[in-house]
Amino acid sequence: MTSTKNKSRIVGILLLFIFITGVFIFQFLQGKILFSEDFTTLTSENENKIIISVLLGIFSGIASIIVSILLLPVFKKQHYNLAYLYVAFCIVNFISIMIDNYSVISMLEFSKEFLKTGYKDTSSINMMKTIIYQKHWWTHYFYLLISCLPVFILYYTLFVSKLIPRLLSIFGVFAVVLMSIQVFSSIFKNSISMNMMLPMAIIQITLPFWLIFKGLKKE
Repeated sequence: MTSTKNKSRIVGILLLFIFITGVFIFQFLQGKILFSEDFTTLTSENENKIIISVLLGIFSGIASIIVSILLLPVFKKQHYNLAYLYVAFCIVNFISIMIDNYSVISMLEFSKEFLKTGYKDTSSINMMKTIIYQKHWWTHYFYLLISCLPVFILYYTLFVSKLIPRLLSIFGVFAVVLMSIQVFSSIFKNSISMNMMLPMAIIQITLPFWLIFKGLKKE
């Protein structure tokens, strides 16, 4: 029991780290820079922020894999297939993070080279700007979509195993579905409302604290 409680606390701390880094990366380090029409100037001027965001993204992806490995022995006793599926999706999620990070670094390097030209906007340069911008847009939204997979498996496994109150796990599944719908609609250029992301933020901050202070139920 003590081992499970300690493991729950570690998982809770890691999930809290993942949530905080996600907010920090996309709201403060990347969002207003990489999605700006003037991303070439802003990205180059905020090089350190971009590099930090990439490193945090890598650490966050590694943390999610560690969480899945820590929960593997617990989940295996409840649902063998879901336990390994969760690990697999966390690895896929890490790969999508690395692909998105590659597009972020591409934007940074392009922006630095762009400034060296003395802001000479030619048709070829403008075309490259559009391609680089759209490439990042697509990798970012596909990363968001893929990130829903391990989170869905996490809450669904917690639901069927009854390791946390079912109200929390049901709300988690509901939040993932809402986020997936919003991301899908954004990919098809028909965004519904960013408010559909709020339930995900609520549960992603609630679950870590529950695990830290209450822990998982007895296996």
